[in-house]
Amino acid sequence: MKKWTIGFIGTGVMGSSIAMHLLKAGHTVHIYTRTKAKAEALIELGASWFESPGEAAENTEIVFTMVGYPHDVEEVYFGENGIFKMSKAGTRLVDMTTSQPTLAKKIAKHAETTGMEALDAPVSGGDIGAKNGTLSIMVGGKKDVFEEVLPVFELFGEHIIYQGEAGAGQHTKMCNQIAIASNMIGVCEAIVYGKKAGLDINTVLQSISTGAAGSWSLSNLAPRIVKGDLEPGFYIKHFIKDMGIALKEAEMMGLQLPGLSLAKGMYEELSQKGYDDLGTQALVDYYKS
Repeated sequence: MKKWTIGFIGTGVMGSSIAMHLLKAGHTVHIYTRTKAKAEALIELGASWFESPGEAAENTEIVFTMVGYPHDVEEVYFGENGIFKMSKAGTRLVDMTTSQPTLAKKIAKHAETTGMEALDAPVSGGDIGAKNGTLSIMVGGKKDVFEEVLPVFELFGEHIIYQGEAGAGQHTKMCNQIAIASNMIGVCEAIVYGKKAGLDINTVLQSISTGAAGSWSLSNLAPRIVKGDLEPGFYIKHFIKDMGIALKEAEMMGLQLPGLSLAKGMYEELSQKGYDDLGTQALVDYYKS
């Protein structure tokens, strides 16, 4: 496998694990994160830290970005010290942030005018998938660019699917988030109901996780709920952002999504109570009397 020089912008809960996979595979990795101290583990593994997204992206062949919100994506690509200011023609740009399909198209169009190539490649699988290298990756952009970057995706993903032109990856991620939103309500209500009925929730999960009710959330997040572990594999504040994007896109397509609207409202109530930095499984606390 070719060894690339890779820029990685945003080494948070998931990004740090992905960057570790790249380093362990022998790639040269340039990183940027707002707080250098949070990148110490990656620096110890051989990553080079830079003071801006543009500096981290300069002199690289592939740049991955994984930041919080669409406005952060705008800043790291188009800002004064952004990627487009300092990257050279031929660079492949891969945004793994869950963001707006329209922004993905904007980045791809601008990349093309500067001789670069861009993919939108949001992921699913949370911190566990990132650590284990088993993420689902949904990719939009030119297929030949996807095929070129695929061996790198395979270092941290298992289910890597090309979805179509620029923006298609982000639209697919919206489908993913819509499915998760209603499913998390079901997972939490099943646990609350089981406890109220006096059942051993661990044995309940053994029965229902392998049947028709089975889901990633039920298998991976329900055990955390039972243990009282509400730490983030994915932040509530980011999930609210994702649901807002999906509802806005749905509105533009003339769709009503009442299940998603309900879930967003429930999470927003938790946000108002200070739950933003907890994991999505903290929805269980919505049911506290």
